[in-house]
Amino acid sequence: MERMASFFCISIVVVLLSMSSRVAAQGGLKAGFYSSSCQNAESIVRSTVETHNNKDPTVAAGLLRLHFHDCFIQGCDGSILIAGASAERNALANSGLRGFEVIDDAKKQLEGSCPGIVSCADILALAARDAVGLSGGPSWDVPTGRRDGGISSSSEVPNNLPSPLDPIAVQRQKFAAKGLDDRDLVTLVGAHTIGQADCLFFRYRLYNFTATGNADPSLNQAFLAQLQSLCPRNGDGSRRVALDKDSQFKFDVSFFKNVRDGNGVLESDQRLWGDPSTRRIVENYAGNIRRLLGLRFDFEFPKAMIKMSSIEVKTGAQGEIRKICSKFN
Repeated sequence: MERMASFFCISIVVVLLSMSSRVAAQGGLKAGFYSSSCQNAESIVRSTVETHNNKDPTVAAGLLRLHFHDCFIQGCDGSILIAGASAERNALANSGLRGFEVIDDAKKQLEGSCPGIVSCADILALAARDAVGLSGGPSWDVPTGRRDGGISSSSEVPNNLPSPLDPIAVQRQKFAAKGLDDRDLVTLVGAHTIGQADCLFFRYRLYNFTATGNADPSLNQAFLAQLQSLCPRNGDGSRRVALDKDSQFKFDVSFFKNVRDGNGVLESDQRLWGDPSTRRIVENYAGNIRRLLGLRFDFEFPKAMIKMSSIEVKTGAQGEIRKICSKFN
């Protein structure tokens, strides 16, 4: 029995190591890509994120959202960072995106230390990881080696980027198109534990959801009153509201408990509770189901982030290494 137990444990370790190796090599990327060419690359990014986060703790959520929005359009290639009237960042769905100054700051420092080496796409991926860690969440080795893309078009955003109005079927389709499954969907949406949203994106739920003047019936009534006080019917649509009412600056599972209790701010978040498949994952993260092999959010989130950050990456001779993140070379 002891030999069988030892063999079983060794087998599990081998499988986990194999999984780790495959994850680290996703998309032609690898952890420690800059270990020889720019040894301080990751520490420079982290210190930059930390400096900005100390001044404004809401910047962590902004960086995480930037990376997510980047990866769903043209892949994780820094295209969201390009400035211009017709660029991605000017699409309506990207209203309120923040954190550009953090990436620009890190890039300026890296160009001074290692000119022409570190891509803006990698800076964004590393900054998202550091934002989670600085908010009390897990950390992970970020596979790097991305190169920056040469296209940034706002017209590609509506059909690719998940929307707060999307029903589960549409969310599922948009995630599946990027190679992500239901577990990835729920896990990545869990980033809203430190997120914010403009009243513009959910106010319709509060006043005329059914076109008869009623609010969304899935909203907890006490929470509805709170949201209506924060977002009056004819108030400022750009006012930001925390997506996790209990711990806005802490990366934890409170968000999933809010969804369970009808306290989801975005309609797309609350709909996770209405679908049997996504509901089971929410229940597990929220702590409704307790079992030995149950899912743990802090374990699953890094895996989902590594998977997402490998979407349609440019590597090798593809793309470029921008000198300024907001401009093509």
